[in-house]
Amino acid sequence: MRYRTLDPKLIIDTAERLEGRVADRFPNAGLRGVAGELVSLSRDLAKAAKALEEPIWWLRGLIIAAFVAGVLVFVFVGTILPLDRISGNDDALQSVQGIEASINTCILAVLGLLALIRTEERIKRKKVFRQLHGLRSLIHVIDMHQLTKDPATLSANFKPTAHSPARITNAADLARYLDYCSEMLSITGKIAALFAQSVNDDVVIDGVNDIENLSSNLSRKIWQKITLIENHPAALPVPTPSLASPAAPLPPRAPKR
Repeated sequence: MRYRTLDPKLIIDTAERLEGRVADRFPNAGLRGVAGELVSLSRDLAKAAKALEEPIWWLRGLIIAAFVAGVLVFVFVGTILPLDRISGNDDALQSVQGIEASINTCILAVLGLLALIRTEERIKRKKVFRQLHGLRSLIHVIDMHQLTKDPATLSANFKPTAHSPARITNAADLARYLDYCSEMLSITGKIAALFAQSVNDDVVIDGVNDIENLSSNLSRKIWQKITLIENHPAALPVPTPSLASPAAPLPPRAPKR
């Protein structure tokens, strides 16, 4: 079962390791703060997803109490307060109406009980979407940080304007920056999947799939930039000249006498 479920601790460890890598390579970049926020959010959402696995005991106690109260009411009507005390024995029409009203009451009671049972799902669903809203916002923040990281800045013909943002002009650093953004987006998708693992609800699963699709689409856009950087002449390795000098041609041999 180890590889059939997501381990929140391993996801948090991966986010912490990524934060350290960003801090080592880009200590003054705003992406470092985003990585720290991802670690904090992963811890909070892991706890929230774990808490949703537990049943809401006070609500289940309320459902049981409502069920017992309904049963007692029917017992009271059927035994202590029989129909022959309300209407005469010869009044068949009133008896039929009483039976019909009892059947309708039973149907409404069952529907009300089912509504109470599904209340727990609705409460958990609302909590999940409240947490996913913060995760979705962080995904857009990550996308904003990679927005100005354009491979076109590596070209010798690129001329910045007065309002151009600070650029990364080194091809290797630019590729690593974008790769860190892609890894962050991947981690957000795994954090969202914790809620689908904790709450078995179709609506929750659809919401988690939306988060994963959003992060995957943005990550795909980032990898298109990385591919352009890898194919750029500035990122290609410079061939080193060979240390061995070409061999000098041998002098012609003298003719034999």
